[in-house]
Amino acid sequence: MSNSNVAPFVKWAGGKRQLLPQIKERMPEKYNAYYEPFVGGGAVVFELLPANALINDINKALINVYRQICNASDAFLGAVNKLDTEMWEDGKKYYYSLREHYNDKLMKAEYDVELAALFVFINKHCFNGLYRVNGKGLFNVPYNNSRRTSVDKDAVMKISEYLQGITIMDGDFEEACKGAKKGDFLFLDSPYAPLNPTSFESYTKEGFDIESHRRLAELFDELTAKDCYCMLTNHNTELINGLYGNKGYKIDVVSVKRMINSDASKRVGEEVIICNY
Repeated sequence: MSNSNVAPFVKWAGGKRQLLPQIKERMPEKYNAYYEPFVGGGAVVFELLPANALINDINKALINVYRQICNASDAFLGAVNKLDTEMWEDGKKYYYSLREHYNDKLMKAEYDVELAALFVFINKHCFNGLYRVNGKGLFNVPYNNSRRTSVDKDAVMKISEYLQGITIMDGDFEEACKGAKKGDFLFLDSPYAPLNPTSFESYTKEGFDIESHRRLAELFDELTAKDCYCMLTNHNTELINGLYGNKGYKIDVVSVKRMINSDASKRVGEEVIICNY
């Protein structure tokens, strides 16, 4: 299957589209199964389109979109199209009414086609495509003043076709990697370690704290002992270098543009690509 028409259906903080060339050139030549326990917007899996794959994310609302596109693509496209074409004279008022409806469904755990459509609409019409929730788990990003179309129909149909053959999970990263065996490839793109060690921002209401980063580093070591191919990306910080340095892993530093930062002067930074092979 060609990836020429397959593109992420959401904009995602920390998405790896701009790092795809560096990721692809560092991949193992051959591998068995593919695992991506922090799939996010799916830039890497949709670029590679591995035949035997497992994707996972702890964000249940995000994974619900993957499942709805996989299992009910026509209904999903119809629901998104309805949101895009409703009469909305006041864009701001319309956006906030839909955001409130989305949060109401989220609190009721209504993981259905409508929630998936609302998720994508809100992602395309919120500030910088940022997924952020407050302490109660409610989505709270403001409107971006756009009226753009929420999805590309052809891309969604291609994604649906691809997702038919892969495993989709919504849970902890350790659980997602349990089945990994020798020769499998795991791409580990966890929520970013903070540039400022005192500020951990929540990606979901569960968050991804320092203990989670330590747990991931231990998993990386365990997978290495199993002879799995592992590649991990994150900010180039003291914490990350401390967790993965001095273990014989290959650590490459690459420059990136940070698209999701309101201060343009802070949109250039460094990330690390860590490989155990």
